[in-house]
Amino acid sequence: MATLKITQIKSRIGATEQQCKNLDALGLRKVNRTVEHSDSAIILGMIERVKHLVKVEVVEAKKAAKKATKKAEETVSETTNKEE
Repeated sequence: MATLKITQIKSRIGATEQQCKNLDALGLRKVNRTVEHSDSAIILGMIERVKHLVKVEVVEAKKAAKKATKKAEETVSETTNKEE
C-alpha cells in the first residue's frame, strides 16, 4: 500500500462541522501541518470530504524508487567484488 502525505493548505474557518471533524480525525489542526497515513478507503473518504482544504501527495512511490536504486547499486557492488 502507498503512503499518503496530507497537508492542510486552507483554514477550517467557515468549514462545516463534519469537515472539521474529518480534519481532526486526519490529525490536521493547523494550516501547513502535514501528516502521513496509509492509503485506505476510510482515509480516502475523509480526504474526499475536505479535498478543498488539503493537498495530498503519494510518498510510497518515491521510497520504492529509492529502494530499487539502492538495491541495484548493491547488486553492482557485489558483482564487482566477486570479479576481483
